[in-house]
Amino acid sequence: MAEKTATGEVSSRNSQSLSAEEQGAVNRPTTWMYKKIRIGSWTAPYYASPSVQLVIVSFVCFLCPGMFNALSGMGGGGQVDPDAANKANIALYSTFAGVGFFAGTITNTVGIKAALAFGGLGYSIYVASFLSFSHTQNYGFSIFAGAFLGVCAGLLWCAQGAIMMSYPDEKNKGKFISWFWMIFNMGAVIGGLIPLGQNINTTTASTVTDGTYIGFLVLTLLGAALAFTLVKAKNVIRDDGSKVILMKSPSWKTELLGLFETFKTDPYILALFPMFFASNWFYAYHFNDINGARFNTRTRALNSVLYYLMQIVGSYLFGYALDIQHFRRTTRAWGGWVALMACTFAIWGGGLPFARTYNRADIAAAIKAQDEGVVVPQSALILDWESSNYGGPLVLYMFYGFYDAAFQTYAYWFMGSLTNNGRKLANFAGFYKGIQSAGGAVMWSLDNNHTPYINMFASCWALLAGSLLCVAPVLHFKVKDTVSLEEDLKFTDESFEDVAPTSAIKAVQAEK
Repeated sequence: MAEKTATGEVSSRNSQSLSAEEQGAVNRPTTWMYKKIRIGSWTAPYYASPSVQLVIVSFVCFLCPGMFNALSGMGGGGQVDPDAANKANIALYSTFAGVGFFAGTITNTVGIKAALAFGGLGYSIYVASFLSFSHTQNYGFSIFAGAFLGVCAGLLWCAQGAIMMSYPDEKNKGKFISWFWMIFNMGAVIGGLIPLGQNINTTTASTVTDGTYIGFLVLTLLGAALAFTLVKAKNVIRDDGSKVILMKSPSWKTELLGLFETFKTDPYILALFPMFFASNWFYAYHFNDINGARFNTRTRALNSVLYYLMQIVGSYLFGYALDIQHFRRTTRAWGGWVALMACTFAIWGGGLPFARTYNRADIAAAIKAQDEGVVVPQSALILDWESSNYGGPLVLYMFYGFYDAAFQTYAYWFMGSLTNNGRKLANFAGFYKGIQSAGGAVMWSLDNNHTPYINMFASCWALLAGSLLCVAPVLHFKVKDTVSLEEDLKFTDESFEDVAPTSAIKAVQAEK
């Protein structure tokens, strides 16, 4: 006999092993986007399913932010002197912070598809600016490109975060985050292979070739075009017939008010701001102060590939572990927090001895000697992959990549555990990327002002550990094993019948 829960959802002792679709309980539209295709014994998911939409947005980010990460991972945007990249990134993260904070409002108003398509354009212009800089030394173009990318990226990442956190059901949020992060970072891995192949014989610290920039430019343009293949969020239907919770008729007024309403209904989000602020803080240190400072061009390219490969490993392990249904969600939340705190002290603590081995004056002297044609031994500060002391720094850099993915995966999963409301999660994603980018702008500025490397390192470790402590009270009081549909609907104008699973709607109708 079927039993109706307080949320209108139906459970049945006789159908626990069958999905709602297998029981014939789901009635989807008959248009092309809901038709499944059989390939042998395998049935492909329908186009408007959450999983297909996630794969599309993952490949948009594979081609756009993925190529940006590959270029940034080279240190200095592929240039010997990181000055242009630092100034561009300061402009980027400054505008990103401003736009990102309000990106939820914009995304909820214009729609996820439009926000993502526009967002992809900025990456192409950014890459083109560094191709131009290699020939013209035009700082103005690179700074403009950085500022424009900040606007675009704010919308792209807000739309991406809303898809990743609101499209899956509660039991699959960790997996969706993991799938996205793995596909996205594979873009950086493949993007990193481009400069590795083209600079494989470059054993000095030098600017990457024009071909590298042109390759990145073509790929980012393809990514921006791919965003147009997404369906609108209101057309996404899960396997059980439920839909994404949104506003029926969003307007600039309703969504701007909704942004501030979020602080009224969910004031605890302020306690997560330190975590948001810390989540991009360490990139300037990783890319410029380790990879860009300590390694020659071909080795920087190899390091970048391995850094992002470890991001794939980190996101897979954390994403799948956070979805283990054998444990309650509250238990998984605490387990993830403990694991991340342990990684913070193990990995960053392991980086302290390395951080003490060099300073800015040492690196400047080493580069000057190289430019003057002085032959330096393989044990010099500017390392090649054939250097005898390359192994230790490589392993450390790989684990920094692992940590980045673990931190980001946990942060997104944590936000997704607080609500299933797509409108609210778009605002959460906007806050995350806006505050994150403010931290990035500060850190790139510190690097541009030649802050000592050891100070950069210490700020990363302290901020990451401290931000996790700030999260603990929210974890204790706000993370529940499930969030009821009634609770999720409070922040929208949709009704139970608009978004509930088909079986739950039928059960309610049968009782009337």
